[in-house]
Amino acid sequence: MFKHEIEASQKGYRCVAGLDEAGRGPLAGPVVASAVALSSAEGFDGLTDSKKLSQKEREKYFTIIKNCARGFGIGIVAENVIDEINILQASLLAMKIAVEKMGLPVDLLLIDGIHPIKSAVEQKTIVGGDSLSLSIAAASVLAKVTRDRLMQDYHRQFPQYMFDRHKGYGTRLHREKIGQFGPCPIHRKTFKGVREFL
Repeated sequence: MFKHEIEASQKGYRCVAGLDEAGRGPLAGPVVASAVALSSAEGFDGLTDSKKLSQKEREKYFTIIKNCARGFGIGIVAENVIDEINILQASLLAMKIAVEKMGLPVDLLLIDGIHPIKSAVEQKTIVGGDSLSLSIAAASVLAKVTRDRLMQDYHRQFPQYMFDRHKGYGTRLHREKIGQFGPCPIHRKTFKGVREFL
């Protein structure tokens, strides 16, 4: 899981950061991205793609990563911006913001997926990177936990949609609630499953 980072170090890169996002698919809420630079693999046994971890495991690693990472940044792009520029561009923007918030002179980005971001920093895209790079896996955990906590906050504002249960994803329960109450301010108005109720 740390081979990409080791190879980069052997090639002379001094600071490598992994990048990933959470929340491309949901019908509501923001998309969240994180950038994480790790000094080593020590202390991260078992860390992998956040989707493969339980909530308890994600919360555990969230604390470890924030305490032990060389640096990290989190970018959040709201649903109204997603509707304006589309979810792909919003995801890339969130990643760009995350890198800028790191406060570190990063010289290589390892990005989950196939799309580079708008940045002068050298980049390497890795399909399935959250299962192949420890830095990307760490970024996926920070992004996922941050977004889940945001959706818990939104649940307190709009309890009728039960965002605490589905985190804004298009589950049957969520679609039923949209049909019952109509879209709320954090719903993505351009997404199928929301548009039909406008």
